[in-house]
Amino acid sequence: MSDGSLSPRDVVERAHANGVECLSLTDHDTIAGLNEANSVAEELGMSLVPGIEISCQWSKFGVHILAYNFSLDCPVMTQVQRHQTELRIARAQEISARLEKKGLPPTFDKAKSLSHEGIPGRPHFAKVLIENGAVETMNEAFKRYLGSGKAGDVKSIWPDLQTVMSWVKEAGATGVIAHPRKYDFSLTRLRELIVEFSDLGGQGMEVVVSGQKPGEVGMLGDMCRRFGLYGSVGSDFHSPDWSWAELGRIQPLPETVKPVWELWS
Repeated sequence: MSDGSLSPRDVVERAHANGVECLSLTDHDTIAGLNEANSVAEELGMSLVPGIEISCQWSKFGVHILAYNFSLDCPVMTQVQRHQTELRIARAQEISARLEKKGLPPTFDKAKSLSHEGIPGRPHFAKVLIENGAVETMNEAFKRYLGSGKAGDVKSIWPDLQTVMSWVKEAGATGVIAHPRKYDFSLTRLRELIVEFSDLGGQGMEVVVSGQKPGEVGMLGDMCRRFGLYGSVGSDFHSPDWSWAELGRIQPLPETVKPVWELWS
């Protein structure tokens, strides 16, 4: 319901077809797809862990915090969704304005129509650029216009880490650092993030994520053990076109790392 190409039903059915028995749907800053995903999971005899990937600001960097295992009707997460939606719409409007300054035609309305909730992200803008003939592929769209440091790379003023972790705790959820090696900072910075995150009540970190470099799983597993964190596994699945992020096809969590799901009954 944020920047994926499939509906919640399609995602769960695809996971089931690939042999997944338990999964979490973690859209960016919205829980809008959880009820549909949970209904489908029940139909198929699967377990769905309610989740969300919350955008936040830490030490001038944008990071993502996963919140897992809260109630489907959690009022705190409904408020989080409302707050983050306002920021995401403002960000999308700024992306469109910047692309227009590059001489491209208006993109906001079309990108909005492509998104499930009317809140377009960069992948939706990339699709519009392809349709307009400005680029030929998603990769080219990000390389020329939407990737890091490009015109469409708009940094929203997200809530800080302390605020996000207060939401996670109030919701009774488990906080997990998402894809820790995809951030543009050093291992020293990552250790600093982990320390502050842990002090604020964070409990886990993604150890296995699609598209990782060789050796990163072992390194992140070592960091989990060192800092007393639980580990999780994330496909980062967005689209069937992303073969490297297929549901149920990435390696398991190392046996030396405590699984985050052990915290839940």
